[in-house]
Amino acid sequence: MHNQKKDHSNLKPGLHPRNRHAVRYDFDQLVKHSSNLEGYLNLNQYGDISIDFSNPDAVFALNEALLKSHYNIEYWSIPEGYLCPPIPGRADYIHHAADLLAKANNGLIPKGDQIRCLDIGVGANCVYPIVGIHDYEWSFVGSDIDQKSIESAEIVVERNPLLKDRLELRLQPEPKDIFKTIFLSDEFFDLVVCNPPFHASQADAEAATFRKLGNLSRQNKPSLTRNFGGQQAELWCEGGELSFINAMISQSKIFGDSCFWFSTLVSKESNLEKIVKSLRGIGAFDHQTISMAQGNKKSRFIAWTFLDSKAQNSWIDKRWISRS
Repeated sequence: MHNQKKDHSNLKPGLHPRNRHAVRYDFDQLVKHSSNLEGYLNLNQYGDISIDFSNPDAVFALNEALLKSHYNIEYWSIPEGYLCPPIPGRADYIHHAADLLAKANNGLIPKGDQIRCLDIGVGANCVYPIVGIHDYEWSFVGSDIDQKSIESAEIVVERNPLLKDRLELRLQPEPKDIFKTIFLSDEFFDLVVCNPPFHASQADAEAATFRKLGNLSRQNKPSLTRNFGGQQAELWCEGGELSFINAMISQSKIFGDSCFWFSTLVSKESNLEKIVKSLRGIGAFDHQTISMAQGNKKSRFIAWTFLDSKAQNSWIDKRWISRS
């Protein structure tokens, strides 16, 4: 028996106003774009049409439908065992980053393919580039240390006219290098985005996945299944996210004249104080922490630049002003 049907707003609280997922899912419309989703629809405990979010195949079908419905994606797939990202939250990062660029541009979001973005750890899913290319017509370079991720992403690019000539994929052969060999000679990026590996070990990553599955399915001993497991490069690195972000900050200094805003998600709010200390220590001209929310879930990203006000104005005049 279902609980009494919820009387709730159609709006999802906390999401960015330009987020295409700021309203509740229209499953009838989504099924029209991806019939694969229909087999996973059911009534939840409140009598609303939904999916079982503990079922990775259902989550994949939902993501596929969202990308086809909202972003003109014709084909999307990820390899077995790779992460299936939450698209509304990923989209929020891109929209808040667009606002960050707009602050330096008299409130106008710079659009067009001359705005070049770098996605560190693009993965097999390409979600950040898909949102940025579709909504703002930006161009992207996506880097990753995982060969299979790059190969899978290349298929996605090849089979989607939206992404061709807008998304270039580059393999990082040295896992400890974040920007070296990815920033080419005389190359400039207006924005760097990153979803860093959050955990310090495989055991930590698996424990977090078990908790996630347990919360979703209310089972005591859920098993690691397709797409919730994730790969090492996606989930963990030695020292966890603080170590990765500190390395990112340290290495970004070398390319400080070649990027307007570096940024990365920060999973643990408790890490912010140490990250800000690192940014001050390395001489970043400015840094900003941008808060995000999806319902009760709070998240954030931190952005920094080495360009002073004069250098920023020069950058905008040369790269943005003609297409803003």
